[in-house]
Amino acid sequence: QYSYRLFQILVNSLYLWYSKKMLKNLITVKFFIFLMVLPSSLFADNSEFNLWIDNFKKKAISSGISKNVVNEVMSNAKFLPKVIEYDRYQPEFYEDTYTYIKKRTNTKKVKRGLALYKKEKDLIDQVDKKFSVEKELLLALMGIETNFGKYLGKMDIISSLATLSFDTRRSEFFTDELLILLKLIEKGVIEKDILFGSWAGAFGNFQFMPRTIKNYAIDYNNNQIIELKNAEDSFASAANYLNKIGWEKNTPCYTKIELNDNIPKKYLNSSAREIKNKKKVKFFKKFIKNPEKLSLNNNLVSAVITPDKDIIPGSNTYAPAYLIYSNYEKILNWNRSLRFALAVCTLKDNFKNEL
Repeated sequence: QYSYRLFQILVNSLYLWYSKKMLKNLITVKFFIFLMVLPSSLFADNSEFNLWIDNFKKKAISSGISKNVVNEVMSNAKFLPKVIEYDRYQPEFYEDTYTYIKKRTNTKKVKRGLALYKKEKDLIDQVDKKFSVEKELLLALMGIETNFGKYLGKMDIISSLATLSFDTRRSEFFTDELLILLKLIEKGVIEKDILFGSWAGAFGNFQFMPRTIKNYAIDYNNNQIIELKNAEDSFASAANYLNKIGWEKNTPCYTKIELNDNIPKKYLNSSAREIKNKKKVKFFKKFIKNPEKLSLNNNLVSAVITPDKDIIPGSNTYAPAYLIYSNYEKILNWNRSLRFALAVCTLKDNFKNEL
């Protein structure tokens, strides 16, 4: 029987292979997903996880975090098999773009957002003006992240981050996030007893990761603590984040386009990791069907994305397709998913039509 760690290495090797070569049919996709989920329930070894916890504690203490805080916070950390399952089976990995966007930008979502805006109008308008970030964008982000605060997540964030740190797929990233969270607890920025959120360790109305809390969260109502489940601090923190990373107010995110098949495939971006081959809009016009019918700014720097190409078996190489701009890439900083950014920008536009 393989150890959990050894089995993870095997599964992650398959994961890398999949990212380079599209699977041929849905049965294979389901089998592959099954392989990715399998080790969390069958091969997790508590003794290995406990050993990892002991080593992590030493690392945390050596990084300058007090022994008392490390022991107190990490004493109840548990391996959560469900976290690994969620990590391997995210909607961004299997839902086509049309389905993903439709689910998250429907009329019901817009109505809920409008109700929240009516309730918090003075605050949201104030934050919009102060940070130069459209209220429609803030509502869209909160709507997609937590359904306007309705689904904040109930998982123990310490255990979630510890589980993902122990896991091999993105261990370094989540270990750093856990260390940052311990430092925030030690400084009194965040209270450890309220740390319940998403399976990935995100917290509050806008699902901030520890690094985002550290760099961008603010105590907007000046009560000496950052409360990201509170409307004041959460809206202001989200706006501060977007402002600091360079969001350009009142400029577009994307334009949906139809491509001619004469476009060189090197211009088709299907990964959110790095957007390549950016050109001014006027360069891409010759590859777009009926560009004269679209409201295009020739001088905007843009790129072409085809988000289904490497995810959905049998998908059209050239459709769906979008011209994306600088603001779209700012949303990728928030969540590195092509579909997430499209959904946020679509919901933003839906709110704009109503406000």
